[in-house]
Amino acid sequence: MTVSLSQTIEAALLERNATARSFFEQEASRLAEVCRQMAERFVAGGRLLAFGRGPYATDAQHVSVEFVHPVIVGKQALPALDLSMAFESWLEALLRPEDMVMGFAAPGGDAAVSAALRAARARGAFTLALTGTEGDYAVEVPSSHPFIHQEMIEILYHVLWETLHVFFEHRKGSYQLGESAFLYPFLSGAKQDTKTVIAEVADSIRTKVEEDAKLRLALLEQSEAFARAVYSIAERLNQGGKLILFGNGGSATDANDLALDCVEPPLGWKPVPSFSLALEPANISAIANDVGTEVVFSRQLIAQARPEDTALAFSTSGGSKNIVMALQEARKRGMLTIALLGYDGGEVVRRNLADVAIVVPSDHIPRIQEVQASAYHIIRELLGKVWR
Repeated sequence: MTVSLSQTIEAALLERNATARSFFEQEASRLAEVCRQMAERFVAGGRLLAFGRGPYATDAQHVSVEFVHPVIVGKQALPALDLSMAFESWLEALLRPEDMVMGFAAPGGDAAVSAALRAARARGAFTLALTGTEGDYAVEVPSSHPFIHQEMIEILYHVLWETLHVFFEHRKGSYQLGESAFLYPFLSGAKQDTKTVIAEVADSIRTKVEEDAKLRLALLEQSEAFARAVYSIAERLNQGGKLILFGNGGSATDANDLALDCVEPPLGWKPVPSFSLALEPANISAIANDVGTEVVFSRQLIAQARPEDTALAFSTSGGSKNIVMALQEARKRGMLTIALLGYDGGEVVRRNLADVAIVVPSDHIPRIQEVQASAYHIIRELLGKVWR
């Protein structure tokens, strides 16, 4: 690995840490209040309706799966929908006054998203502009760099989801917080002043941001793995190959995001041939129904993959059976295999199924995904420099 590439990786990670600290120092208190308001809406029967366009549609997908299928065991499933495919029409047909509407946009803004948020607000919905100005909660652009911008927004809706769940349970009078109780000592059964609770919730948000910062610094120890991934992918692309991405749940939305970042590069770089197997709902549901969920990706690889291609797996645990089987299938077909993982890398690392594995050393899924977003965006940036 060249010194310049190592320095580029370090600078990219440090820039993200500085941006996150500054942004969330400013936003933490407002976010805590927004969580309280949204919890009241959910208790009253409201739904969260999210949408965006291009790569920002994947944020709406991520929000939907986070709320409907919470990663913290025992947390209640809350109603959320991704309306990105036809958000204006779906909002017109589905919106109720008690709902919450979340619109995602690039740093330059999106006039259609802003117009939809204005219309929803006029009908009584609580609106969130991420980013923009047309919302009950609206944030300024945290970074002019599209990738860093999107990473900050992902942290935002993750901490919103985590904190909102606690407010939701507190609002309903349930104080059994389970394994997450140590993160929220201020939401015990004892009555507290609202201002004190908001302040302490804001501090917990800042703590989560600092955890991310430490995990990004831990990635510096894997700079060689970043370099191997980038140069190996570039070599396969030069042979006429493509990137085939896959993951489950929130990791599926990250695979979708990287696929779009490759084919619609926001910075004007050369497009990278890529697609996500997670963007094939008909294939996934057909294979899962007819054969089984463990082969939803490997079956698609059988049809799509060529030896010059790269299989890039996203997994927080490194142990999902369909991820393991897909990487095994990729190996059989002579593909380059790369994995972005959490925990200790799980079965993927233990069985040496990835030619390159980048591991975020954490067991907290939101933090893993937030730092994985930094990792795959940096890989995409480096590809723009290495592959011409």
